Amino acid sequence: MNFKRVLIANRGEIALRIIRTLKLLEIESVVIYSEVDKDLPYVKYADYSENIGEPLNYLNMELILDIAKKYNVNAIHPGYGFLSENAEFSKIIEENGIKFIGPNYNAIKLLGDKSNAKSIAREIGIPIAQSSTALTNIEEIKNYIKNIGLPVLLKASAGGGGKGMKKIESLENIDEIILSAKREALSSFKDDRIIVEKFIYPARHIEVQVIADNYGNVFIFGERECSLQRRHQKIIEEALSPALNEDERNELYEYARKIVKYANYTNAGTVEFLYSDGKFYFLEVNSRIQVEHPVSEMITKYDLIRLQIEVAQGKELKNEKIEFRGHSIEARLYAEDPLSNFFPQTGKIEYIEYPIIPFVRIDYGYETNNEITPFYDPMIAKFISYGETREIARKRLIHTLKSVKYLGPINNLEFLIFLLESEEFKTAQTYTHTIDEILDKYKKIDRKLPIEVLEFVSNSFLTNSRKIYSQKKFDILSSINAKIYP
Repeated sequence: MNFKRVLIANRGEIALRIIRTLKLLEIESVVIYSEVDKDLPYVKYADYSENIGEPLNYLNMELILDIAKKYNVNAIHPGYGFLSENAEFSKIIEENGIKFIGPNYNAIKLLGDKSNAKSIAREIGIPIAQSSTALTNIEEIKNYIKNIGLPVLLKASAGGGGKGMKKIESLENIDEIILSAKREALSSFKDDRIIVEKFIYPARHIEVQVIADNYGNVFIFGERECSLQRRHQKIIEEALSPALNEDERNELYEYARKIVKYANYTNAGTVEFLYSDGKFYFLEVNSRIQVEHPVSEMITKYDLIRLQIEVAQGKELKNEKIEFRGHSIEARLYAEDPLSNFFPQTGKIEYIEYPIIPFVRIDYGYETNNEITPFYDPMIAKFISYGETREIARKRLIHTLKSVKYLGPINNLEFLIFLLESEEFKTAQTYTHTIDEILDKYKKIDRKLPIEVLEFVSNSFLTNSRKIYSQKKFDILSSINAKIYP
C-alpha cells in the first residue's frame, strides 16, 4: 500500500521532522495546529494545515479523525507525546480505514501500560526492579512503600515522559506527593493509576531502539545512553552507550528483542532499562518514536521515520543490514531556568540563529518571532553531533552550542555547555543522579559579563543563555558570544 497523504497528529519539532521525510518520499503532509501554534515553522512547511483551536485539542481524537477524513489521508503519524501511545486512538484510526504509523493496538495495550509491561518482562525472564502493580488507593500505595523501603519512585502506569513521576526519600508529606503524582498522571494520560518502584542507585538509563515489521522481523538500531536527566526528563543522549562492552550489549539487545516478539510488536519502539553494577533492570516500552531517535539515525545512517512509514505500508524489512559507526550526542535546548530548578519559561523568541556546522544536525521547532507558550513542553531545538569518536562528537556539539545566537526567554544553553565540558561527561561517568551534582557546581560559577555589554542586559549576572532585554538589532550577539566563550 502506497501513501499519498499523511496527517501528523502533533506539533513543533517532531511535526517538522516528519514533514521532511514525507517530502523525500513524495507524500503530502497535513498538519494540525492550535491557535497559539499558528506561526510555528511546521505549519508553513506542510502541504496542508488545519486550525484546531484550543491548545489541548491535540488530544481530541474525534476532531483529529474528522480532519483526517476531510483531507482523505491514508495514514496518521502521531509523533511522540499526546496520543502517540493511546491504544484507543490507534484502534479508532484503523477502524476508519486509516493506517496508524505506530505499533498495533494490541501491542500498545500490552506494553504501553507500565504495570502490564513489567508483568510480561517478569514472566519471560527479563530482570526488573522490585515494583508494585498499578495502584490507585493512597493507603495501598503507602503500605507498599513501607514494605519495600525507601527510596522509591512513583510512576504513572499509563504513560512516560516523566509525567507523574516522583522520587520519595522520606515519609514526610507522603500523601501530598502521592496525590500530586496521581493528578499529573490523570491530567497527562486520563489515568491516575500509579506504580511504585524501588529506586536503584547508582544507575544509568540505557534504552534500545527497535523497529519490527509485520512479518516477525525485529531490528535493533543500537542503544542510547540517556542518564543525564532533570525532572525525570532527558536533556543529553548519546549512542552508543560508552558504559557497555559487547557481551553486555548483546545481552541487552536480546532482552529487547524478546519482549517485543512476545507482544507481536510492530513499528518503532524503545525498550528502556536501568543499568547498575553490571546488571540490567527492565523499566518500560515506549511504543512510539522517541525525542532522541536522531542519535540512532546518525550512527546507523537510517531514517527511522521512513522505516516507520514503510512498515505501516506493509513493507518487509528482512534485507536491512544495520552497522554502527562512530558516535553521536544530542543536546536539547529548552526555555527553562537551570538556576530555578529548570522551571519552564515562556515568551517571544526575539531572535535565534542556528549555526551551520559540518557533521551536526539541528532539529528545531521554533524560529525568530515565535512565541513559547505555557501549554506545551518548552523544547526549542535539538542539536545532534556526529564524530568518528565520542570525543570528536563532544567537541563538535560544544562548538555548535557556543555558536548559537539567541535573544529570548531564559534557556539552558549555557548549562548544556557546562554539562558537556564537565569532567563527569568527558570521562563518561554519568548516572541518573549526576545532573544534580553538576548543577551544584554550575550554580557556583561566576556569570559576570564584560562591562562593555552590561548596558544591553538586565543585570550583571545574566549571560546570553538568560533573557536579554535590549530591543536593539542584535548584532552584538557575536561579540557577546566571543567574550563569554572565547
